[in-house]
Amino acid sequence: MIAIAAIIGSTGPASVHPHVFAEARLDVTVNPDQTVKSLRNLWRFDDVFSSTVLMEFDKNSDLKLDDSELEEVAQTIFSSLAEYNYFLLVTVDGKDVAMKPPAQLMANYENDQLIVLFESEPKSPLKLNGKIDFGVYDPTFYTAIDFNEDDHMAVDNMPAECARQVIRPDPDDAIAQNKSTLTEAFFNDPTGTDLSKIFATKLELTCSAKG
Repeated sequence: MIAIAAIIGSTGPASVHPHVFAEARLDVTVNPDQTVKSLRNLWRFDDVFSSTVLMEFDKNSDLKLDDSELEEVAQTIFSSLAEYNYFLLVTVDGKDVAMKPPAQLMANYENDQLIVLFESEPKSPLKLNGKIDFGVYDPTFYTAIDFNEDDHMAVDNMPAECARQVIRPDPDDAIAQNKSTLTEAFFNDPTGTDLSKIFATKLELTCSAKG
C-alpha cells in the first residue's frame, strides 16, 4: 500500500515543487456575534493522484471505492495531515490563529476524482476585527491546493463592517516583500520551514469594530 502520508506530507529537497494537485473550496461560516464559527474545506484531487489512491485502496478490485475503502482513505489522510495542521492558514493582523483539529475527515470518489471534506473551528473565539486571512497551504510544497475562482473562497453571513478580497501572491513579489524574514534554510530547502505560506492564495477580510 502507498503511504498517503508520504505523498501528501512528503519532505526533502526533491519535493520542492508540487506532485499532487487539488482544486479547493473554502467556506467561512460566521456566528451572529461576528465570531468565526468554522472553516469548511473541500478538496478535489487531480486524476493522477486519484487513480493512484483507487488502485491502492480498492481491496476487492471492483474499480471503485466502497464505504469501508473510503473510510480507510479518509483515516489515512486525516492522520497524515495532522502533523501539518491540516494545511490550514488563519491569521489575524499577521499572527497565527490556533485551530482545533477537525472532528473527522470525509472522503468520496466521484467522476474519477478523490474528494476530501472536513471542517475546523478556532480554538478560541475569533472575532472579525482587523485583518483576518484564511487560506490553505502545504508547508512541504508537495501538494498544490488551488482556488480556481475567487468565489470558491466564500463567507457565510459576512458582517457589513467587513470588506472581502482574494489575494493571489506573485511568487517573485512575495519573496521580495519578505526577503528580510526569509532564512538561508528557506532558500536551501523551503520544506524545512513554514514560510511557504507567503505564496498561498488567501481570503482576506478587513473588518472594523461594530458600532
